[in-house]
Amino acid sequence: MIQNYPTYFFLVFIAFTVGIPPNTLVSQELKVFTLNDFDLRGKVKSCLVITDYGKEEFDFDENGFLTKLVTRYNDSDHDITYYIYDNGHLIEKRLENYRDGVFEKSTSIANFYEIDTTGGKKVTEKIYSYNKDFLDQYEYEFDADDQLIRVGRSNNDGIDETLISYTTYKGETTKTYFLNEVIQKSIRSSNKPIKGGGTQRILLTKEFFEGLPTKAVEQRFDSEDKLMREEHFEYDTKEKSFVPKSLVNYRYDQRGMLSKVTTKTGPMETVKEYIYQFDNEEGGNWIKQIITPENAYTTRRIAYYPPEEAKKKEE
Repeated sequence: MIQNYPTYFFLVFIAFTVGIPPNTLVSQELKVFTLNDFDLRGKVKSCLVITDYGKEEFDFDENGFLTKLVTRYNDSDHDITYYIYDNGHLIEKRLENYRDGVFEKSTSIANFYEIDTTGGKKVTEKIYSYNKDFLDQYEYEFDADDQLIRVGRSNNDGIDETLISYTTYKGETTKTYFLNEVIQKSIRSSNKPIKGGGTQRILLTKEFFEGLPTKAVEQRFDSEDKLMREEHFEYDTKEKSFVPKSLVNYRYDQRGMLSKVTTKTGPMETVKEYIYQFDNEEGGNWIKQIITPENAYTTRRIAYYPPEEAKKKEE
């Protein structure tokens, strides 16, 4: 039987691989993936990731941009995504689906991007199936500071418009999303001094449904912008306020690698610890990650571009 796998499998996979909570990755904004998104350092050419739930193969160009992604669910089912750039700008993305070893033309799609900088920056994204059926069109508009201020979506079902506003008050900046004039999400950013020097960045994200608050998350980042603490809230309609649901603390080792995650939900507390094995390349990428106490593991096989000196000798 042909299976339809979740669209966000890739984003969730990044979350598990890099150690970032998956909910922080979901966004309607344009995103270009680079080595940094996968916790990779140096001149990485490719990275094969093997987990309990599948395999991912990543290819990068010499500038560190992701050019190809292969997601293998089993021996007969896999997806291939190609990314094409022009001067660092994404201009085309193609997703090809294979089920039972056969290419599925009807479910494979292509995204095309056009950049217009006359009268303000605007990026138009057009999405087609491999059968050449039109699926969606998105328009992303930016202000003079290159901040996204509008996302327009149009397809055969109609037109939707998301407007993004930015306000600053007493050193706090709030970014608010309105879908067809109804609030969807707000993100408040502020900085707080840390004892001993430096600052702590705090993000408070609130989500709404049909204009009413539903849940929120407060994230705290250290002076190196590593996520240290994350508190989740649910909206209590009786109390008309957000109430705490869970608290997650993140700890890192001397290399800056995620080493421990402690989650408290009511009286319950769970602890996960991360152990790494590194390769011998300059910069040191991890090639094996073990998460205890369940002993889940992820293995990475990494290939590098040859050093500049080796290239010159070959020439």
